[in-house]
Amino acid sequence: MIRKAIQFGKAMTAAAFALTLMGAPGARAEDILIGAHMPLTGSLARSGQAFDEGMKVAIKMFNETSPKVKIKLQVIDDESTPAKAVSAVEKLISDGAVAVIGGYGSNIVGPASDASNKLNTVYITAGAVSDELTARGLKTFFRINNNNGYQRGIGTLVEGLKPASVSIIVSTKEAPMLLAKGLEKDLAAKGIKVTLHEFDPAITDFKPIINKVKLQDKSDILIMSAYENDYVGIIRAAKVLKPQVKLVVGAWSLATPKMYSEFPDLMNNVVGTSFLPFPVEVKSEEGRRFAEVYKQTYNKEIEYLSTLSFVETTVLCEAIARAAEAGTLAKGGLADEMRKTDRMTLLGQVVFDATGDNPRFTLSMGQHQGGKIVLVSPAASATGAIAYPALPW
Repeated sequence: MIRKAIQFGKAMTAAAFALTLMGAPGARAEDILIGAHMPLTGSLARSGQAFDEGMKVAIKMFNETSPKVKIKLQVIDDESTPAKAVSAVEKLISDGAVAVIGGYGSNIVGPASDASNKLNTVYITAGAVSDELTARGLKTFFRINNNNGYQRGIGTLVEGLKPASVSIIVSTKEAPMLLAKGLEKDLAAKGIKVTLHEFDPAITDFKPIINKVKLQDKSDILIMSAYENDYVGIIRAAKVLKPQVKLVVGAWSLATPKMYSEFPDLMNNVVGTSFLPFPVEVKSEEGRRFAEVYKQTYNKEIEYLSTLSFVETTVLCEAIARAAEAGTLAKGGLADEMRKTDRMTLLGQVVFDATGDNPRFTLSMGQHQGGKIVLVSPAASATGAIAYPALPW
């Protein structure tokens, strides 16, 4: 009964909006609500806040140029807890949200998007890369990034440096483990010796693992497949024990200005996934406008996570506008409009296949160099040369 009530409420909200669009010329369009759940507090708050900022700028820019559709946003803090993420989705949809943006981490996005699908509501994310998410056959699930893109980006960088061996320190959480296993397979196929060191996300002392890297592995490159707090703990331990590696490489949420500003003693020369250099250089008009509005709003430069969020929110808003214009928003037509997406963005081309994934997703690798982030791989995207060997200690 609750599910039917939510679905009825959504249908009435969308139907009322559709009727408004068909009304007299000059009539004010009814606002359309989208919801979002993000980790705004807790260990992943740094990421959640960046996503939140990108979303809000995307909606501001969309509303400034959209003559008929105006988007409103409701955000709930999921505190990186699956149960709270599911509750947030149900609350947002019951409040009339026609779509949900969320969250951060495959273990959070999985159950949250299941809940959204049961309520026949579009769910889009830029914060979960597990292959299992697109293997569920959900008709309402979409994402703009995936594990293949991250694996390809890190693998291209490492292969180009031609190390004899690498050590991968990996969280047992689903997405980091998926990335590490993929890298292990790809790098081993290139003749590179790979040693995996798994750790429970609850641990905070990484010295025993770093000691193994130093005394047993004696690797050329240290790769971290983990999250922000893990990166800090791993690099701090390495700074104490000083293994004879030549480079420290990580994945998402590492090559960002915020990480450098908060941990300048740990980040220099570290490499992570990225899209843009810092200071920011953007070539498209949309990118320049995003950077301008973001700077005006938050008094800082755009970065990796806010750019991801900006792109996912923009393509969602555009699909909502198309569905409203076609009169299909009240009939479940938003998912169909999402699948019609095919546009160049700050992240490259975004399209969605039958599973809701973006097969065009690709990225670059950025290195912290004295307070700047320099794109160092692949060669076609590089804005400078990689410092190698180079370490943060």
